[in-house]
Amino acid sequence: MPRVWNFSAGPAVLPLEVLEQVRDELLDWHGAGMGVMEMSHRGKAFTSIIESAEADLRELLEVPDSYRILFMQGGAIAENAIIPLNLLGDKHTADYVVTGSWSEKSFKEAKKYCNAHLAASSGPHFSGVPAPESWRLSTDSAYLFVCTNETIGGVEYAFDPDVAALGRPGLPVVADMSSHLLSKPVDVSKYDLIFGGAQKNIGPAGLTIVIVREELLDRALPICPSAFHYKTVAENGSMYNTPPTFAIYVAGLVFQWLKRNGGLAAMEQTNIRKAQLLYNYIDTSSGFYHNPIELISRSRMNVPFRLANEALNAEFLSQAQAANLHSLKGHKSVGGMRASIYNAMPLEGVQALVDFMQDFAREHG
Repeated sequence: MPRVWNFSAGPAVLPLEVLEQVRDELLDWHGAGMGVMEMSHRGKAFTSIIESAEADLRELLEVPDSYRILFMQGGAIAENAIIPLNLLGDKHTADYVVTGSWSEKSFKEAKKYCNAHLAASSGPHFSGVPAPESWRLSTDSAYLFVCTNETIGGVEYAFDPDVAALGRPGLPVVADMSSHLLSKPVDVSKYDLIFGGAQKNIGPAGLTIVIVREELLDRALPICPSAFHYKTVAENGSMYNTPPTFAIYVAGLVFQWLKRNGGLAAMEQTNIRKAQLLYNYIDTSSGFYHNPIELISRSRMNVPFRLANEALNAEFLSQAQAANLHSLKGHKSVGGMRASIYNAMPLEGVQALVDFMQDFAREHG
């Protein structure tokens, strides 16, 4: 069967040439006589894999030397607990900006460990990011938490939070970047901790990337589990316990693929073209389709859209799948449709989707 155009929000499409390399090395990695899934994580072969992956990620994002890169497990949802356990220190409050389903989950999870303070919210409809001047930060919070791209709602920050401008200079800024990390350059120095699940733009599910400023490593609560203690993980080179070795290997291949294709600046330009193609058609479809997100906050990675006549939803999905356009159903919590157009989705795939949407509108409009 030919490969489909996969618009899944995650686990998501991977670059074809990466998958082909994984296939070719599955039984024998570089003459080792075994595949990466079979290797000891303590051996020289895997040590070279994880060290190269970290070095390539540091180069792609231009991560300063004062930050540690950690390869962890548990996904972004686990980080919702791991972060307060690591960063509260002697404080009892943390600030949260809620812009969609994922930051709302983060906020609720943090309440188990601290006084999670709602600094701002764009709810209940989550159609954008609240204006920074409306944020109300606590006077003694341990950190500010934001989700810079909401996978479900398709809301993306168009700016980096500036805590100094909000009257809290030096307040650590924590960002969940799961669904747009590596889709564009990021000034890592404007954040104190960046994290994300790998299954969007990085690699297979099972790996979590954490990029954390070193000075934050000594703030963990005594109850923080050792396997999730950032300082312990850092001191052990992300191998305090057995890491997700195969996922790290594939992520490393994706990092190399990004470097071969011009790095993050080039990837951003491609992603802009893909997003503009899809949004432009939605906006000019005479109301047959519409996107509910304010223009400045539209995500380049996750594009939700709805049909004016939602009685056509099932038919749209059925015909789309027959046209090899898969995983377009919106998240169950919001309904509608959603096209996730991550790095590995080529422009041709987005064009195929737009062509189908045009044909469907002509047939049913």
